[in-house]
Amino acid sequence: MSTDIANVATATRSIRNPVLAGFHPDPSILRVGDDYYLATSTFEWYPGVLVHHSRDLVNWRSLGGIITDRRLLDLRGCGDSNGVWAPDLTYHDGQFHLVYSDVASFASGYWDPQNFLVTAEDITGPWSDPVKLHGRGFDAALFHDDDGTTWLLGMSADWRPGRDRFGGIEIQQYDRAARRLVGSPRILFTGSPVGVTEGPHLYRHDGWYWLITAEGGTSWEHQVTVARSRELFGPYEVDPDGPLLTSFGRPDLRLQKAGHGSLVHTQNGEWYLAHLVGRPYSPLGNCVLGRETAIQRVEWPSGGWPRIAGGVPADDVVAPDLPAHPWPAEPETDHFDAPELGRCWSTLRRPATPDWVDLHTRPSYLRVHGGQSPVGRQAPSLVGRRVGARECSLETVVEFEPADHRQLAGITAYYNTLNWHHLYLTRADDGRTVLELLSSDNGRRTAYPELTVDADGVTRVGLRAVFDGPAVRFDYDLGAGWQRLPVELDATILSDEHAALIIDGEPAAWGFTGAFLGLWVQDLGGDGVHADFDLATYREQ
Repeated sequence: MSTDIANVATATRSIRNPVLAGFHPDPSILRVGDDYYLATSTFEWYPGVLVHHSRDLVNWRSLGGIITDRRLLDLRGCGDSNGVWAPDLTYHDGQFHLVYSDVASFASGYWDPQNFLVTAEDITGPWSDPVKLHGRGFDAALFHDDDGTTWLLGMSADWRPGRDRFGGIEIQQYDRAARRLVGSPRILFTGSPVGVTEGPHLYRHDGWYWLITAEGGTSWEHQVTVARSRELFGPYEVDPDGPLLTSFGRPDLRLQKAGHGSLVHTQNGEWYLAHLVGRPYSPLGNCVLGRETAIQRVEWPSGGWPRIAGGVPADDVVAPDLPAHPWPAEPETDHFDAPELGRCWSTLRRPATPDWVDLHTRPSYLRVHGGQSPVGRQAPSLVGRRVGARECSLETVVEFEPADHRQLAGITAYYNTLNWHHLYLTRADDGRTVLELLSSDNGRRTAYPELTVDADGVTRVGLRAVFDGPAVRFDYDLGAGWQRLPVELDATILSDEHAALIIDGEPAAWGFTGAFLGLWVQDLGGDGVHADFDLATYREQ
């Protein structure tokens, strides 16, 4: 089953949340005619800004990513959970507009953000060269007003010690013809007492300007705040009844971390909110699947405030009055017959260019040229896909001829440079090709020499990584059938919660992504080694 298509019975006309399972945070939802689009954050992974498409808000298919090359954004050297934050997708005057933030840091009160804008006449591109906007904060978003003007909103960062780092929501006019910001920025909204005000989206409705923001941080206290004003520049009144949506204080809910929302209006006048959620493996525990995308129905009476039933995220939501539009299911097995990587795959910190991802030299094989070590941030060679269910697996067949211990190729359960499990082929000191297992928990590596398997003389090796709830297991096949390595590894280290590290009140590390299953090749000596993968099968239970 695809992680990108909601597994729902369309006959019931219900939305089953999350609609995008696995690492798909910070959704920006958009309708153009009869088509709905969801754009989500991608951080250090290419392609940047994944886009999904629906006709009924129930069934979604992946269109791939927008940022596919370094012309649009260079992620070499990007830190863990840095890179592309909170994209915003709008449509105006026959053009799609995508604003995205490239955040370079979050240490010592600094973020070093840079915001960009690209445009296209079609959602699949081609996209324009990026317009460099400001670097005063992140979560930038466009608002196209009824009078034809366009405005850029964003969180305004304040680096000064002792000040609120979330300095409010800033607004500045954007000249679409000149493709540049004009006039002076001004603070539009300083937030509610909850604080940590970010993720702005602005709408016109019922004679009001409606400002939707994310507050409370990105974890359990996350929420969607609504404020309104008769005038663009305010003052903005916060909904006196509290947040439009939150999971805070309800650890019994299946969907936690509800926040960072954006609104969409259907052809028939119905309103829905796309928003971020997490599904912890235990009450307020680790969310191995990362931050996902859900959709809630919004009731919006004339003259009143928007409302979501109970103000909490529902697992099942009444679908809009639209014809059901399912998409073909994604095949379980990728035989690597296509000229490019399938849309289910992502690559770490560098786009899938032919110099290291080769689908042509050996037809029906994915040839991956080795890259840097697990901590390398310029040229790693990891091709991965999002983990979309508690029980799932990735299976592959690899051909690899290592010349020494610096050459490794295999399969991984991966979160970031510091947290991963890796089963790989390499060469032992005595010249044998062997299978070895290595894990990293916040940078502390654990080897399992007692589990080393002799694979010498085997040209094709089957490898399988299995997520079984809180455990990760590895299997191998040397030609005589599948064998399991007799060890259970901790899946919960592959989570935002485990990756986050606060020292003296400052974030030394953060976690905003989710677990991946992937094909990983390392060439630590830079000798030009490659591995060939014959197929890859992803299954969910």
